[in-house]
Amino acid sequence: MLHHIRTALPAENLLYLADSKHAPYGNKSPEFIRERAFALADFLIAQGAKALVVACNTATAAAIEELRKRYSLPILGMEPAVKPAAAATKTGVVGVLATVGTLKSAQFAALLESCGKSVEVVTQACHGLVECIERGELESPATAALLQTYLQPLLQAGADTIVLGCTHYLFVRPLIEQLVGPEVILIDTGAAVAKHLQRRLQETALLADAGQSGRAKFWTNSPVEDAKQVISQLWGTTADVAVLESLI
Repeated sequence: MLHHIRTALPAENLLYLADSKHAPYGNKSPEFIRERAFALADFLIAQGAKALVVACNTATAAAIEELRKRYSLPILGMEPAVKPAAAATKTGVVGVLATVGTLKSAQFAALLESCGKSVEVVTQACHGLVECIERGELESPATAALLQTYLQPLLQAGADTIVLGCTHYLFVRPLIEQLVGPEVILIDTGAAVAKHLQRRLQETALLADAGQSGRAKFWTNSPVEDAKQVISQLWGTTADVAVLESLI
C-alpha cells in the first residue's frame, strides 16, 4: 500500500506505524481492533499526519466508521477488490484470500451483496501468512507451501481471478504469481486507494508542493530484534525506522 502511495504522491512525507506487536488483526475482536486504531491514530496525528490511511482490510471493517466520527481529518480505508474482480473474471469464479476478521465482517458481507451477485465468490482464510510476511519470509519454502495450500481450493473451484484481500499479501504477490501461473489475474486495491488519497488531499487543499521530495518515517512496536531489517526489506531500501520502547 505504501509503495502505491509513494508512486502517486512523491512529494508527500509518509508516516508509517507498524503495529507488529499486535499483528495479525485477523483473529482479534472488533473491540480490540478499534482500541488499537484509536491509539495508532492518536500517535500519527501527534507526529503531524494530515490524513490517515487505514492500510488494513480487517481494521477498516472494524474501525473506519468510529475513526471518522472521532477525527476531522481525511480518513481512507480498504476493502477487498471484489467489484473489479467480478468485472475481470472470465470463468465467473472469483477467489478471495483474506484474514478471518475480514471474511467474517459485516462490511465484507455487504460487499458481496452489492458486488458479488453476478459471480461465484470462493473465500479462503490465510492463517499464518501475515506472520510469515512480518518475519520477512517472502520467498521461503514454508511460505510457498502455505500459499499453495490456500490457493489450491480456489484454483480447483475454477477461479481465474484472485483478490489479495489483505495489504500484507502484496509482499508475496510475486510468489503467488509463480504458483498460480500467468492465466490467473491477481487484483488488489493499492493503486485505487492511492489515487483516492490524492483526490482527497486536492479537495481539502492539503496536497504537498509538487516541487519537493517527500520523506518516509517508520515506527514499529515489534519486540523482534530484526524488526528494522524486515521493514527495510519490505520497503525495498534502507528505511528510517524507530523502535518504540513502550506503546501505545
